[in-house]
Amino acid sequence: MTENEIKLIKKAQEGDMKAFEQLIYKYDRQVLNIAYSFKNDEDEAKDIYQEVFIRVYKGLKSFQFKSEFSTWLFRIATNVCITLNTQKKRHVHDSLDVEFEDSDEKFSDSIPSLEKTDENLLNNETNKLINDALETLPVQQKLAFTLKHYNEYKIKEIAKIMNCNEGTVKRYLFNATHRLRSILQPVLQN
Repeated sequence: MTENEIKLIKKAQEGDMKAFEQLIYKYDRQVLNIAYSFKNDEDEAKDIYQEVFIRVYKGLKSFQFKSEFSTWLFRIATNVCITLNTQKKRHVHDSLDVEFEDSDEKFSDSIPSLEKTDENLLNNETNKLINDALETLPVQQKLAFTLKHYNEYKIKEIAKIMNCNEGTVKRYLFNATHRLRSILQPVLQN
């Protein structure tokens, strides 16, 4: 932690809202990335993001500088992801409604080429298969996998965030990769 960050934290602990806003601004993108990679739904990611910073605000006075502030914050983010996952075992359905925006473009100009359409369809189908496979993973495996492969954290960092040993993170990653391979095997063969 830099001296500036320590000062910001101490000011925020004393109730300085501008200092707290600066802390949020410094880490907001990373928290949103964790939330989005975990849920892969913009609205749910924003809910997680909001809940994380509410918990950070409420718990900031108890932060004792025993770890990096970012580690403490990301641990809260992962705990919120896990908590919300166990609370909301709801199914997500894609909307069949398509929204069209008014525009002055000619209709023919707005129709994508067949090649582009096929490419987009293939990418969407592949992404959906991967996301569906990720949803089958146990929470800890999914979290370790998304932190490693979507947010590009190192194993040591993931262990701190998840509050576990590096060996445990490696086991989560191994098991997640093995399970994803078995689920996606038919797709990988094509």
